[in-house]
Amino acid sequence: MPTDNKSIAKRILEEAWNRGNLEALNDVVASNYVGHDTLGPEIHGLEGFKKRVHSIRTAFPDLQLNIEDMFADGNVVVTRFSSRGTHKGNFEGVAPTGKSCKITGITINRFSDGKLVEAWVQTDALGLMQQLGVVPALGQAKAQAAR
Repeated sequence: MPTDNKSIAKRILEEAWNRGNLEALNDVVASNYVGHDTLGPEIHGLEGFKKRVHSIRTAFPDLQLNIEDMFADGNVVVTRFSSRGTHKGNFEGVAPTGKSCKITGITINRFSDGKLVEAWVQTDALGLMQQLGVVPALGQAKAQAAR
């Protein structure tokens, strides 16, 4: 079972996040899915998951996630990933900057009966906002405060 769950987690990452194929989620994400993500509001249901992927891929159309590590234990799969993309669309109220961004993150996925039912996503949200220029880097903030 853990091997099957790892395959499903990889499929979600490759098909939906990297290729934008939202229809691939129909067979692997539960209708009662709940997602907890540091980059946005709590997500509910398959359609909510699809909207979130679409929203992020619209903001970063060349988004690519890479699996750095993946571990499975029972019905839980943990994935450490890196991602990169160019900010070409509105993202969480931030107008497109054209900047290329790279961040890392960890996702803990819980599966039931071969479907993703819950996920916890921790990403470097601060690093992303710094790369977009929304939040100054620590050294920049100190320099600006000293002026």
